[in-house]
Amino acid sequence: MEMPKPGESHQKFSLLAGRWTGQERISPSPWDPKGGTATGRSNNRIALDGFVLLHDYEQERNGAVTFRGHGVLSYDGQGQCYRMHWWDSMGSPGHEYKGGFEGSVLKMTSQGPQGHSRVIWDFSQTGGYRFKMEYSRDGQQWHTFMEGDYNREE
Repeated sequence: MEMPKPGESHQKFSLLAGRWTGQERISPSPWDPKGGTATGRSNNRIALDGFVLLHDYEQERNGAVTFRGHGVLSYDGQGQCYRMHWWDSMGSPGHEYKGGFEGSVLKMTSQGPQGHSRVIWDFSQTGGYRFKMEYSRDGQQWHTFMEGDYNREE
């Protein structure tokens, strides 16, 4: 039997593959009342013969790592969407995000007990990407939780 091969949708993982560093702006929110700035770092690698992307993230504030996360991104051919399972150092039980590309922008949403969240990767800038995380109580009105601009490390 011939093994399946990653398709065009899987090849888009290469947009995120590599090591990235960016300056982040955290908006005041129920989870971070003061907000502030941080440095975000991601180490992303394509795995399982091209079928998934492993995303390891850490955030540093005032010289100390204050948050870590791990995501597994895949493409669901049957559902015609991208999926990301996410765990983090806040004790996240494993949220699932779903979404797709609109041009050069990947948007994914998740719904959980604390409401809705949305992550957006914008690959339209050359040599980097812009990331935004938003939250919503009702899935209609969205508030920026955090955003940043990231560049690939050499």
